Amino acid sequence: MIDGFGRRIHYLRLSVIDRCDLRCRYCMAEEPDFLPKEQVLSLEEMADLARIFIGLGVRKIRLTGGEPLMRRNVMSLVQTLGEEVAAGRLDELTMTSNGTQLAKHAAGLAAAGIRRINVSLDSLDADTFRRITRRGELEQVLDGILAAKQAGLKVKINTVALKGLNDGEMDRLISWCGREEHDLTLIETMPLGEFSLDMRGHALPLDELRRDLETRWTLIPSDYASGGPARYVTVAETGRRLGFITPMSHGFCESCNRMRLTCTGQLVACLGHETGSDLRGALRSECPEQAVQRGIAQALGLKPRGHEFAAQLATAQPLARTMNRVGG
Repeated sequence: MIDGFGRRIHYLRLSVIDRCDLRCRYCMAEEPDFLPKEQVLSLEEMADLARIFIGLGVRKIRLTGGEPLMRRNVMSLVQTLGEEVAAGRLDELTMTSNGTQLAKHAAGLAAAGIRRINVSLDSLDADTFRRITRRGELEQVLDGILAAKQAGLKVKINTVALKGLNDGEMDRLISWCGREEHDLTLIETMPLGEFSLDMRGHALPLDELRRDLETRWTLIPSDYASGGPARYVTVAETGRRLGFITPMSHGFCESCNRMRLTCTGQLVACLGHETGSDLRGALRSECPEQAVQRGIAQALGLKPRGHEFAAQLATAQPLARTMNRVGG
């Protein structure tokens, strides 16, 4: 799949559910309106769509949410897609999780063919963690991360950098990731959902944070690429990678290789635009495979050169969609 700007699309982020057991301030409102279950694709439909994408050249699929491990019977989808990896039709199957359910599922994820997983962790202080997530218990997440590590999964920690909330913890996170042998990626907040306007005072440009870190850590430039938007350095003192995802201060759209499929079957061409196409209706039509392929081609044609987050933030007009709906 090639978009209108010559970018090869080979990475699909597949959201399996919009529900989550946390309420992270940068991701959703405190009292979110979750989708009615009848609007959500079945796991079998998700597998069918994934196979069509694989047939069109997708080589990597990341399962997201909400919290993907909250989806009932989600392991059946993991196992089905793991078979695609085992057969050589898919290079990699990964997942992004908040870690709360990992203790129960880590061994099963590893057995199904997942080799690495991203875990969102914004603080190592229980009170700060609860303040950011509004309800989370840090120990439950740490137990999940430990279970993933013991199951043989490579764990990367994702941390949203928030001024006045967790910006004083970055040294602690870097040290802890070094001891636990986890890579760490720092992420800037994005204007998604009306509630995101309340987060503007917590926005922290990562250039500013990186300059501060360089006064205490030796950050060695790296050409490592994970297939996503992060730019990496190696922390000499720990030997671990430190990534920076900078949608606000430095765009990375020129190398975009991904599309997002929501749990309702909406194919999102760009996280920063409303453009896309309805694959749920296509999949349920009389000629589903052909209709889905047409829908994918339509979304590819609509994929813009880049997002417009800066303009949306400047005009106080964030996208209506929220991260938990489109897939984190």
